[in-house]
Amino acid sequence: MKLPLNQILKGDCVENLNSLPEKSIDLIFADPPYNLQLQNELHRPNMSKVDAVDDNWDKFDSFQAYDEFTRAWLTACKRILKPTGSIWVIGSYHNIFRVGTIMQDLGFWMLNDVIWVKTNPMPNFRGVRFTNAHETMIWASSGKGAKYTFNHQAMKGLNEEKQMRSDWWLLSLATGSERVKDDNGDKAHSTQKPEPLLYRVILSSSNPGDVVLDPFFGSGTTGAVAKRLHRNWIGLEREEKYIKVAQKRIDAIQPEMFDPQIFDVKSKSKSAPKVEFSVLVENGLLQSGQKLFFAKDKSRFATIKPDTQIRTVDGFEGSIHKAGSHYMNGAPCNGWEHWFLRQENGNLISLGDVREKYRIENGLYDEQPS
Repeated sequence: MKLPLNQILKGDCVENLNSLPEKSIDLIFADPPYNLQLQNELHRPNMSKVDAVDDNWDKFDSFQAYDEFTRAWLTACKRILKPTGSIWVIGSYHNIFRVGTIMQDLGFWMLNDVIWVKTNPMPNFRGVRFTNAHETMIWASSGKGAKYTFNHQAMKGLNEEKQMRSDWWLLSLATGSERVKDDNGDKAHSTQKPEPLLYRVILSSSNPGDVVLDPFFGSGTTGAVAKRLHRNWIGLEREEKYIKVAQKRIDAIQPEMFDPQIFDVKSKSKSAPKVEFSVLVENGLLQSGQKLFFAKDKSRFATIKPDTQIRTVDGFEGSIHKAGSHYMNGAPCNGWEHWFLRQENGNLISLGDVREKYRIENGLYDEQPS
């Protein structure tokens, strides 16, 4: 069966999921009903009514009914997810713990729980609880030990070149011009997610040309962001009114022309030709007996041995990675980034830069990086 790329499929999400080919989807983002269990109307202190989520699609007769629904759609998602794919599910305290348990029962492997900290949350008007200022996203792979896409360097680029954390603060509710409106000028969907949230999810966990599926498509935020980032998308939605606003929203988007060099954000170190540390020693770029300095600290150094192991000043011997981990009290270490060589002019250069020089000088790239 050919995938219905860049289309919204109307109908029950489980039925539509089960109609798709097995192991065909690269990334799933799911924003399911939260089962908020709202019993009464909410009012502000001035007695104006709060436009809360009271849609029929968020109502379930019992926790058991909600769990059965959750297990059904997650089971269907697991069938269509590629072994190298991953899934994100967003929720609140009402449902995310139940969802997480079912995901683990089905064999998904938890990678992170990411907290979306809202900068403009709705207050707790009655003052009987803390203001609920965050939602939780579970990010999981297809199973234990499975490979998956994570564009680490791209996330650093969005975070001033620092490793991005699992608390995402700089995002707000979908407001202003981003809020999708219906023909009457009212908000088209009660739980529209902000585009910056999906931007991070899709950029971090997929690559151009991948297929991103949203089983609860709603106002189409997933499709809108996927289109801008040159991913294919598939939306599943049962409500005709949401399908119309989502399609209109996505049709209006005209992304920039695709240029692989621009939209490819994979780490160069992962896509570059592999060069072992031993190759640099054998080819004379590094010498036996030469000193390497850890993180530019001249008091912590190691000496290159003829067998390409390195020996630290306190007597530890191992690879550049293990020796670096030794200096970091057992924490994982990328030796290419943390060990430095003193050049003739006295400046320090990382082993990664030495390796890159070797790649370029020996024509290991089909096209040399600019």
